[in-house]
Amino acid sequence: MTVVEMSAPEAQTPSGDVPVRGDAAPATGGDRAVATVSHVVLTLWSVIVILPLLWVLLSSFKTSREIFESPFSLPANWNFDNYRTAWTEESFGNYFLNTVIVVGCALVIVMTLGSMCAYVLARFDFPGNRAIYYMMLTCLTFPVFLAIVPLFKQMKSFHLLNTLPGLITVYVAFALPFTVFFLYPFFRRLPDEIAEAAAVDGAGEWRTYFQVMLPMARPGLASVAIFNFLGLWNQFLLPVALNSSQDNYVLSQGMARFASSAGYSVDFGSLFAAVMITVVPVLVMYVVFQRQLSGSVSQGTMK
Repeated sequence: MTVVEMSAPEAQTPSGDVPVRGDAAPATGGDRAVATVSHVVLTLWSVIVILPLLWVLLSSFKTSREIFESPFSLPANWNFDNYRTAWTEESFGNYFLNTVIVVGCALVIVMTLGSMCAYVLARFDFPGNRAIYYMMLTCLTFPVFLAIVPLFKQMKSFHLLNTLPGLITVYVAFALPFTVFFLYPFFRRLPDEIAEAAAVDGAGEWRTYFQVMLPMARPGLASVAIFNFLGLWNQFLLPVALNSSQDNYVLSQGMARFASSAGYSVDFGSLFAAVMITVVPVLVMYVVFQRQLSGSVSQGTMK
């Protein structure tokens, strides 16, 4: 017996034409124009951002005389004298250490407290839940410089002025609302069935949070950690207002002091080396986690 194979009829378009399966819709002229303009704009923007950074990098290996005589040429001698001067004589080694301590401690504390707060607000219903969440959002709209005077008096009353613990405390308070706001949708969209299954297996609230729910929100944690790191590492207003002790300066204060104290005899080679010392950790942080950053933002906003 001969078996005749019958194929399912192709779905026809309203015009009666049978489309070819597996072929993507052809790009229209408008799509190509938008793509071309987008690539041109992004290319120009990349050039605007990258070229000054490369110029600073090259200038950090030059002397001040070389910078003025041939600002766009390669250095005559590739040495690290400017970096050595900035790190030792200008005390940028001490500023760098202070910044790592303040930002590192503040980041650990704010990620711990912020994730806990976001988890409770997103997963539990209790009186005042929404009020607390909206108060957190309100804090994001309040300009920091308006709180400098009362914050200064408050820190003075607690004897935390000109100290690293004082800066850590202020950094945590500064970054906490954004952390809660960012992590709230991640915890909100986690399935309830997983928490219920953990409870059936005998896990308490703490174990469910740390061993089950928190690892599932890892993309959001990575993203908000990057955002907080960038914001706290580049913070300038709060350290200047709350820390006048040179021994406790952070990198942003060190840069301001270096540029203002030199007067008309600025060692531009060392100055550019100090700029690179400040910028490199931020670039490394972004390059390492850029894929995690772009992917997790979309995950946190999906329904």
